[in-house]
Amino acid sequence: MVNDTHSHMETKIIDNKTIGKCRSSNLELYRIVCMLLIVTHHYVVNSGLNSPGGPIVSNPLAPNSIYLLLFGMWGKVGINCFLMITGYFMCTSQITLRKFLKLLLQIYLYKLVIFGVFLATGYETISFSRIIQLIMPVMNIKDEFTGCFLIFFLTIPFWNILLKSMTNRQHILLLILMLTIYTFMGSVPWFTVSFNYVIWFGVIYLIASYFRLYPHHIFERRKLWGLTTVGCLALSMLSVLLLQTIGVWSYFFVIDSNKILAVAVAVCSFLWFKNMNIKYNKNINAFGAATFGVLLIHANSKAMQTWLWKDTVDAVGHYTLPLGNLILYSILVVLIIFIVCNLIDQLRIATVEKWFFHWYDNKVSEKAERWIEKVTSNNK
Repeated sequence: MVNDTHSHMETKIIDNKTIGKCRSSNLELYRIVCMLLIVTHHYVVNSGLNSPGGPIVSNPLAPNSIYLLLFGMWGKVGINCFLMITGYFMCTSQITLRKFLKLLLQIYLYKLVIFGVFLATGYETISFSRIIQLIMPVMNIKDEFTGCFLIFFLTIPFWNILLKSMTNRQHILLLILMLTIYTFMGSVPWFTVSFNYVIWFGVIYLIASYFRLYPHHIFERRKLWGLTTVGCLALSMLSVLLLQTIGVWSYFFVIDSNKILAVAVAVCSFLWFKNMNIKYNKNINAFGAATFGVLLIHANSKAMQTWLWKDTVDAVGHYTLPLGNLILYSILVVLIIFIVCNLIDQLRIATVEKWFFHWYDNKVSEKAERWIEKVTSNNK
């Protein structure tokens, strides 16, 4: 026990020396890649391409269907990757009211503005249930990413208390227990494992925080993790091809964030990017900082889904393009959506967010943070 505690203290000292490296642009680039994976996933699953009666379902072995399945299979992987970054940085940080307000205001701004735009253009209508959805920050604590992430964000201080109180061995044992239940059993067709994203985000937080709190030379081997990432990507694609060929649900091993290949790709790719030697790049960091805004904009609502994927992009209508043209079209669509949404969020950061927190920091922050510290302190 003494040795474990001493080791824990040593790893934290080592970790503090590497914070500068962790803040370089490699993980910001990874954040960008994560969001691109999520957008490609939405291109396929939110457009009707893979819905019952959609062209992929109707033509399961056509070259265009195979390409689109592989193109859009990475959404849950992207969610895991995104949470890996959060866990890696937040396990040694403090949650403040300022950070929470930053997240909450970003969510509300896009909810209200985009609703107003679609109301004016006829894609939205006013109803009691819709007003409730706009007022409530969270409507789904199961598999809706934004709401679950907001709730999970509030649990981070308690996760960090747990992490600080555990030894290396205890951390590993808890990881083994959680991954056995949710990932290994959850990836066996005969088992039924139910969970919500708030719980699963905690599991990912445990994984990422272990890499941060207990550095080991094997976690630093860039080539090893690059090769394992390629291997996991290939195995994931092979699983989709095989399952599609035999006529069962092709995305089974990546269909949700807890599935074994979705976890494996996220863990290996995170360690690969973490060890990349990419120096600070202000453009990468600017685009990385606005990635969450990309999600909040392009996946904002059912109205956005209809307008973007069905009416504007018309992914189903472009399904019959020659394969080469379809590949080019789908990639360009994803890049354009990502860039436009990202630039919009960068503008929000430079204007609305800057103005609000200039007022907050000068008028409110000291009293608010003092109140939060009093409420959450250990004093009885």
